[in-house]
Amino acid sequence: MAASLIKLFVTAALANAPVASGGVVTTTVDPDVTRYNAVLDAGMIGGTETTILAEDFLDDNGDPLLANELPALPTNGYINVYVNGVLQEAGLSTLTTASLVLDTILAVVGTPVVLEVADFSNTSSAITTPQTISAPAINVTT
Repeated sequence: MAASLIKLFVTAALANAPVASGGVVTTTVDPDVTRYNAVLDAGMIGGTETTILAEDFLDDNGDPLLANELPALPTNGYINVYVNGVLQEAGLSTLTTASLVLDTILAVVGTPVVLEVADFSNTSSAITTPQTISAPAINVTT
């Protein structure tokens, strides 16, 4: 006698897709913005670049910086450099903790230079109210 195989046949169709609603994400931005200023002197001006050492800068309070006291270029931020009040192109300066180097500018003794450093490393986001997601409804037909 031959055995027969009986298979179950089932189809399923999505009756209602899941729905997400609500949810709140809170983002806190706490930038650290510092400014430094210097006045160019003859010793800073070279043939193809101008180098301002950290100790030639004053901070926002008018206090001189120490050697290597400039902030490092922030990973999550930017710098602005103003020469004689004019914002310079980003690629024309190099910042290290020891100095600010300005490429090929027409530097004149007595010209003011302002360095602005904006660091957004203290930015965070958190889900303060989770989303509500409904379960899908599935119709099964046999």
